[in-house]
This record gives sequence, C-alpha cells and structure tokens, in this order.
Amino acid sequence: MIANDIGMEKLNLTSTIGFAGKVPGGLLVHPDEKHIVYPLGNTIVVKNLSTHLQRFLSGHNDNVSCVTISKTGYYIASGQQTHMGFKAEVIIWNYQEMQINCRLLLHKVNVEAIAFSPNEKFLATLGGQDDGSVVLWDIAKKEAVCGAAAAVLSAGVTHCVAFASINNNVFVTGGNKTLRVWELDIEKRIIQPTDCSLGHLKRIVQCITVSDDDQYMYCGTTSGDILQINMKTKLLSQYGPLKDKFSLGILSILLKNNEFLIGAGDGTISLVKVDSFKRVRSIKVDGEITSLTLFGQTQFFAGTSFSQIYQIKFEDFSYQVISTCHYAKVLDISFPKNYSRLFATCSINDIRVWNAETSKELLRIVIPNMTCNAIEFTPDGKSIISAWDDGKIRAFTPETGKLKFSIHDAHNKGVTAL
Repeated sequence: MIANDIGMEKLNLTSTIGFAGKVPGGLLVHPDEKHIVYPLGNTIVVKNLSTHLQRFLSGHNDNVSCVTISKTGYYIASGQQTHMGFKAEVIIWNYQEMQINCRLLLHKVNVEAIAFSPNEKFLATLGGQDDGSVVLWDIAKKEAVCGAAAAVLSAGVTHCVAFASINNNVFVTGGNKTLRVWELDIEKRIIQPTDCSLGHLKRIVQCITVSDDDQYMYCGTTSGDILQINMKTKLLSQYGPLKDKFSLGILSILLKNNEFLIGAGDGTISLVKVDSFKRVRSIKVDGEITSLTLFGQTQFFAGTSFSQIYQIKFEDFSYQVISTCHYAKVLDISFPKNYSRLFATCSINDIRVWNAETSKELLRIVIPNMTCNAIEFTPDGKSIISAWDDGKIRAFTPETGKLKFSIHDAHNKGVTAL
C-alpha cells in the first residue's frame, strides 16, 4: 500500500530458503505428487519437487499458523496468528489459479488448526487459546454455517481438528483434557458435540488421524502414547505403548494400511503396528517431528522444528535432507566483494554459506549455544569475520569453516556489529 502510494514498484518474491518447521502439520505433499506445500512467515510456498521451482501464495499479514489441502488438491486453506485484540484470518486458495478464493474472518488472535471435509464442501476451523471456538464454513457460499465452544469450561486449550475420512458431517477435535466427536445437522445449522470417554486416563491430545473406514480415530498425546477411540460408541478401545512410550510426546501421526507413522518430540520417527503398538522401524533426527506426509507408496516426508525437511524411504528408513535453513532469526547477511554467486548468513548457533543460484547450503560453521550477531567477508574473500554474543570476534575460512583467529573480550556485553 505504502509503496504504491508514493509511486514505487512492489518487489516480487522469486525464491526463498527456509521452512516454518514449528507449524504443526505444516509440510504437505499435494495430491498431484509433484509439489510440496509449506508455510514460511506470512507466505505459503508451493515447490515443484523435480524442478525446485517455487510459487507463492501471499495474502496473510502475519505468520501462518496452520495449513491444509483438500482431498483432490483443488483448495489450499491457511490460518494465521495476529496480535491481541485483532481477528485472525483464514484464507481459502484456488490451487490451479494460485489465487484467493475467499477470506474468512471470525476467530480472535490465532487460528489453531483447520480441516477440509472429504467432499470439499465444508472447512472446520479451530480458534486458539483466546478464542476457544470451532467454526464450520460453507466453502461454496463463503460463509459460516455454525460455530460452538470447542471444549467445556473445565477443559484446556483445543489443539487439533480432523474430519472423518468418509462422512462429510462428522469431525473430531482434541486438546488438553478434551476429545470430542462433532456431528453436523445442516438443516438446523448446528454442530452437536459428544465428549469421548477415556475412563481414568487424563491426556493432552496433540494430533488426530481417522481410519479410512471411519470406525476408529487415533490420537497422539503429550504422554507419548496413542489412544484408539471407537467413533460410534465414543469410548476408548485401547491405548499404548504401555512401556516404551515416545519421549517428549507424539506431535504427528499418520495411518498407512495397518501401521502408524509416528513423529515424536525428541526427533524419533517410528513405524508402529496398529494392533500391538510395537515399533517396527525407527530413526532419530534433529528437532521435533512436527509434520509427516506420505509421498507415493514407498516414501514420505518429515518436517522438523529445526526447519529441516527429510525424504525417507519406507523400506529401510534411509533418508536424505532435501531442505535446510536457520530455525531462528537470521541476524545478518553478507556477500563477498564483487561476487554475487554465494553469500553467508548468521543466526543462533551457526553461520551458513549458501549458493545464491541453487539455494543449496555449502558450509555450516557451528558454535553451540552462542548467537552470531553480524558477519562480513574480508575484501580479499579469504575470511569470514563474525561478531558473537560472548564478546568474541571470530574469523573463519569460507572454504572449510576452520577457525583462523579469535579476539577475546572485544566487548564485555557481546559484539553486535562489525
């Protein structure tokens, strides 16, 4: 707006390096199996897996907090966070045209989670802690059908929402001591909740998946176990594992045939039997596993809170990193003198050198538990000079990352500029 008012052209985004790995379920494979979709700041990136060409969906004015794709891939929906006192927007995008289909404004402060119905007629949206409501939208009419409080007053925050796999009038929500099955009566325009009975168990649900036949739903909890709930009786059928629980909780869950894919808070990715909850295969990577998404029948992708995207094979769980970036604020960027084919960036824990043409990481210099505030290439390009919050100035070689020299106690409260 401001740029247009004073006659300046708007800069168009052409390429990005990064992935908002802290968004739950943020990494998705599009049903065409040629693109992956993920959030980055206030933008949604649609990336071609073979050509690496990126397209962007820009319309939010704050960070994207959740994203989902409809069953056929015709729609993409995204919700955002905003500041206290303001309403957070949900946008439904037309995937083919890469344009906004409609904007839905009702929730306060934050949109926690969203889900499409199987027939793509409805969108369920879940407000955050300051909102506490669940709303069902008619996509064709671009208006709310009905809404309700997401949980009883004695329960905590509701974290996740998922539609049934077949029934377009049933969806489920889960969170802190709340697990509900909702049924839509479209004629009366109401959604009727039924609380699931967990018996003596007290759990905080972080992720939900529903079986293909709508018979059961499976919930991942902060306690590191999986709850199996009968969708008809709304009763707990079984739960597990009883002994070998997942450390730091289950953050993502996928159902494939008769097995689960589980992503845990300690970086563990496991293939688990549905009936016995026994682990078949397991690997551990860096960061919390916030996203798991299937890629064909033989592979899947995992996204972590450290902004890494892994491509993993089902057969032996061998993996490769297909995307990496800083997971915290990027504090400085520097190009060598008269050379624009590579650049360096700095953040918490590390300095990274990138190829500007391919966006590939060439070098990573790690200083654990320290923050690099500023970097600069020397005029001859033979050193990277860096400023750190421990008061030291360090120089590294750009080819190997080897420390050339360090100046101790350059400043007593950290070096912030060079």
